[in-house]
Amino acid sequence: MATETIPQILEDRTTDCSPGPVTKKYKIPTDPSSSSQSTRAVNLVDVHHLRKSYGDHLAVKDVSFSLEAGEILGLLGPNGAGKSTTMMMIAGLLKPSSGDVWLKGRKFDGRDLLQRKLLGVVPQEYAIYHELNAIDNLLFFGKLYGLGPKERKARCDEVLQQIGLTEAAHRPSGKYSGGMKRRLNFGVALMHKPEVLILDEPTVGIDPQSRSHLMDCVRQQAVQGTGIIYASHYMEEVQSICQRVVIIDSGQVLANDSIPNLLAGVAADVYLYVDRTAGISDEFHGLGRLGVGSDGEPAVIISGEAPVAPGDCGRGPLRYGAGTMSAENHVAPGDLAWRLQTALHKLATLGIHVLRVETQQSNLERLFLQLTGKTLRD
Repeated sequence: MATETIPQILEDRTTDCSPGPVTKKYKIPTDPSSSSQSTRAVNLVDVHHLRKSYGDHLAVKDVSFSLEAGEILGLLGPNGAGKSTTMMMIAGLLKPSSGDVWLKGRKFDGRDLLQRKLLGVVPQEYAIYHELNAIDNLLFFGKLYGLGPKERKARCDEVLQQIGLTEAAHRPSGKYSGGMKRRLNFGVALMHKPEVLILDEPTVGIDPQSRSHLMDCVRQQAVQGTGIIYASHYMEEVQSICQRVVIIDSGQVLANDSIPNLLAGVAADVYLYVDRTAGISDEFHGLGRLGVGSDGEPAVIISGEAPVAPGDCGRGPLRYGAGTMSAENHVAPGDLAWRLQTALHKLATLGIHVLRVETQQSNLERLFLQLTGKTLRD
């Protein structure tokens, strides 16, 4: 960055605040490829069959989803799943091999500066100048976004307050803590009041206080009508902040639904912690399985998902599709209660003491591992 540009963007600062963006409705074609118009609420983002290949390597096979105004959409996937490539295509930083992205009912062209101003991108790597303080960083990027002098001064003060860096605004950002840098990294993307935010691991490696503050900032943006794509490996974070989740693996969508709908297909497990499990595996065949809990204690595990006997093809595994899912193997509560009661009776008959009972409720991490497997990814 040329240092002579800094005096041009540093002027007297104001504290005037203006209201954030609001949810809007637009006129769009019923079908993006059609020219016929109809008036209805339009998705901020529509992703249609994105595909990206590098020679013989197919990084993204087929990814489709949408994002509404005010929605926080979780984007999950193991390493190498195609998640980052998908986000780069949505942001206009990478051209798809096929498929397209639509913003507010118009096909997105990464060369269109007006369309690009609709987007705010928070990359995983810091996108700030460490030799500049928070004020200089925000003013500089505000000018890049095309904000006028008065607007970027006012917006700078607003953003500093939102990200909690007002008191540290004059310190070089290179001397900030990791959490402060993450908050500034987030603030830079807010300067031009984007209608769509793309967040790639926005809370990675920071302290709980900074994580909580950033998540509150994300929620506030959604309240103001901003659509947010939230990519993270912190499953509990995504579950607490997102309304809907898209899970990608091997370059294609495995699941796309609201969190309650997705978790409805993940059965809870009941852990019966016992004093021993040696020599009793045959007694629980078809009823439960032997294992250990999170603390390493032996346990008989009674799953809410009915065991399938060898050769029984009548019931398949859980199946998830983009926008729909079914849980054909998810047993009724009465079945689980019967198997739990039977297991307790068997343990008593064998003279094995149950030390305690623990229920592991369904959550996004269990769903994620169920869909993508437990094999390590590099």
